[in-house]
Amino acid sequence: MKKKITVGFWEFIAGIVLRNRIAIISGIGLFTLFLALQWKNIHFTYTEANLLPDDHIVNQEYNTFLKEFGEEGNVMVIGSNDPRLFTPKIFKEWTKLTDELKNQPEIELVVSIDNIKKIQKNDSTETFEIKPFINSNKTADANYLKEIRTELFSKTPFYEGLLYNKNNTIRSVIYMDKKIVNTPKRKDFIVQNFIPKIEAFEKSTGIDLKVSGMPYIRTLNAKSILGEISLFIGAALFITSLIFFLFFRSHRATLISVLIVIIGVMWTFGFIGLFNFEITILTGLIPSLVIVIGIPNCIFLTNKYQQEFQNHGNKARALQRVITRVGTATLMTNLTTAAGFATFMITNSELLKEFGLIAAINIVALFFLCLIIIPIYYSYQPVPKAKHLEHLNRDYTQKFINWIEKTVKYNRRYVYTVAILLFFCSIFGALQIKTSGSLTEDMPKNTDFFRDITFFEKEFDGVMPLEITIDTKRKKGVMKLSTLRRMDELQQTIESIPELSKPISMVNLVKYSKQAFYNGNPEYYALPTSQEQAFILTYAKNSTKNSDADLMKSYVSKDGQVARITTFMKDIGTGNMEKVENKLLDKIKTIFPEEQYKVTLTGKALVFEKGTKYLLDNLVTSLLFAVLLISLLMIFMFRSFKMVVVSLIPNLLPLIITAGLMGYFGIPLKPSTILIFSIAFGLSVDDTIHFLAQYRQELGKHNWKIKKSVFATIKESGVSMFYTSVVLFSGFSIFLLSSFGGTVALGGLIAITLLFGMLSNLMLLPCLVLTLNKSLANEQEFIEPKIDVLEQKDDDETTEMEKNNK
Repeated sequence: MKKKITVGFWEFIAGIVLRNRIAIISGIGLFTLFLALQWKNIHFTYTEANLLPDDHIVNQEYNTFLKEFGEEGNVMVIGSNDPRLFTPKIFKEWTKLTDELKNQPEIELVVSIDNIKKIQKNDSTETFEIKPFINSNKTADANYLKEIRTELFSKTPFYEGLLYNKNNTIRSVIYMDKKIVNTPKRKDFIVQNFIPKIEAFEKSTGIDLKVSGMPYIRTLNAKSILGEISLFIGAALFITSLIFFLFFRSHRATLISVLIVIIGVMWTFGFIGLFNFEITILTGLIPSLVIVIGIPNCIFLTNKYQQEFQNHGNKARALQRVITRVGTATLMTNLTTAAGFATFMITNSELLKEFGLIAAINIVALFFLCLIIIPIYYSYQPVPKAKHLEHLNRDYTQKFINWIEKTVKYNRRYVYTVAILLFFCSIFGALQIKTSGSLTEDMPKNTDFFRDITFFEKEFDGVMPLEITIDTKRKKGVMKLSTLRRMDELQQTIESIPELSKPISMVNLVKYSKQAFYNGNPEYYALPTSQEQAFILTYAKNSTKNSDADLMKSYVSKDGQVARITTFMKDIGTGNMEKVENKLLDKIKTIFPEEQYKVTLTGKALVFEKGTKYLLDNLVTSLLFAVLLISLLMIFMFRSFKMVVVSLIPNLLPLIITAGLMGYFGIPLKPSTILIFSIAFGLSVDDTIHFLAQYRQELGKHNWKIKKSVFATIKESGVSMFYTSVVLFSGFSIFLLSSFGGTVALGGLIAITLLFGMLSNLMLLPCLVLTLNKSLANEQEFIEPKIDVLEQKDDDETTEMEKNNK
């Protein structure tokens, strides 16, 4: 009865589709138009990818920091180690550049050698006066600039690490308006205003100016991502449609398949706009994935139509059987693929939730597009010509399938031997995998902005902000000498760590104040003693009140209770970053008593490191959930636990092999490569479902004779599995065109996994089925399934469409 209900359902669907062709196509057109209208809501993300849940303690601490001190990723730097900067002509151009930037409404502050201040003691008022470091009226004098350069490098340790280093590299620090850092205005300013001014300076002076900082990096990185979205879509369309044409040698079949995936891409952008999601580095990949996953659907359905037509020559019956015979199997393969993506929704990361949701919805939607449009399209087309059916008996495919069949029949022990060797070798390799993750690791290495990042890492020890907040638990507690001494001790620890830059805090200003009190002698650049405390700290407070552009105003809370220490970190990856974090925490525990101080480490670099660890911790959970979800689907389909176990082995082995390759080739686990396993598993299981669904049908045809059924299944499903796997392998290989290391790893590793998955499902799976049944003395391994995966229908039955045509 269940079988009849299932068969009747798909016959009912087929009848609706083939009797209401115009109405259905019109409905698809209107829905496509509706989703196209949602494109207006699409916008690119202007914030960093946050891999942590909103309620995670690290996120809460970071948000507290932002509330107290504002956006910390608003710093840009421009610099050069060219000694010509201190020549009159070029110094004039440098001053012009910084003045132009300072006058832009998008810029809050520019700290540069041409506008910095120095502190001078005024004995008559017992205060410090803030004076210009450079007399602008004398900058045309080359000798004066030489004197200034000498004074800067030898007598102003306050600016060391901020504006210059010991290698005589000079830079200017540009603070962007915090309100626009995470808005489209940031991109407009960087692209239309900031970069043209930098290029004009380089053209007029011949100096190669290095530029970096999070607003600049994020803008150019986003520009690269947007450029690659169109590249991937175009490459995916070209390569998959070319392979489709080479398989079927039919322009009509190729064009309708391309049209279907183009509609799928339009729907993808429509759903992104409908849910008001942002285009991120992950959601930007979905349109290409839709093409890569959609074409195999078209291949399977088109191949089935042509196989049916070749069998009996009846076009109407062939069209109906495209739906009735493979509807459930194709639905299940798409559901397992969607499940692989949907598992990311359990991670509690908004970035991955959005990616998983949009991908899963569009994969299922694409299935219905293929299942509906392909039969309707061919119902209006002439019957397939003989040349269009030649691929079903093409030599190279038949040779490949015959080789598979002979291997399974005569060399089963070798298949098991190779599988076991690969398993153990891969396990050994997988144990070598290291974890990694940083804000710049996957950025395109061949771009100028990445080379500039490397320059500033070498010269100034990093551009990734790491923040430390010290809550003294009492108002004005920061300016107490005991607190400043504790902060200074921590800063000395920071300076001793090679991966961190020289820190900046209120301690620097207090030290500079003491130096000024002793008439600028750099030997007195230190914290005041207890005897000096009263008057020098008073001078320091007065100096901050009198400065209109005080650099230190963002390093103490308004009530003087919370201090901030800022340092910058090299792109060292999560493993080394954790070591640095632990070293700092150990020192903090010894310096700051918990009952008096609350010290917190935060900043973009730390948030990203914690996000990477969070994803790694959830990798196993996500993959196990995918295995469980897909196993439940298999049980629902076949009602046989033994077949579920048999089907999992050929799909888990390719994942282990991929993990082993990652270990051997030094490819780390990071946010981009973490996604591989769930996605590849969901895709690889598709071949298993096709094989087992066809196998069950062949069992019925061959009176439950196991061997005949297995080899008939290889011949019947092998070609489609080969075609779809080639398309998926080639489709995911397009991501190797990316300039982003993470995207290259994602595409390449999934492609390799799917290639092993195809071989595993065509060789290991039938071997396991034969061995399982041999050990069970040919016991029937299937019981009556919950649903009929492939409907078995006698050729002499007349379809409803045929009746209507008579």
